[in-house]
Amino acid sequence: MSTYTPEHLQALREALASGEHRVTYEGKSIEYRSVADLKAAITEVEATLAREAGTRQSRQIRVTTHKAL
Repeated sequence: MSTYTPEHLQALREALASGEHRVTYEGKSIEYRSVADLKAAITEVEATLAREAGTRQSRQIRVTTHKAL
């Protein structure tokens, strides 16, 4: 497992914002197949950084009910 940095997260976000699928960071280049893959990478890096910082991710649960008559 790699150690991620805020700079790595910023590079991913900049690539997403510019529409690129290739991210170059610390001399390494990674090309993602789709925007969905890039977004998944951003989510993974954010979760890892939050976990390392001891921050809990907030979750939202919605409950809906319907009474059938």
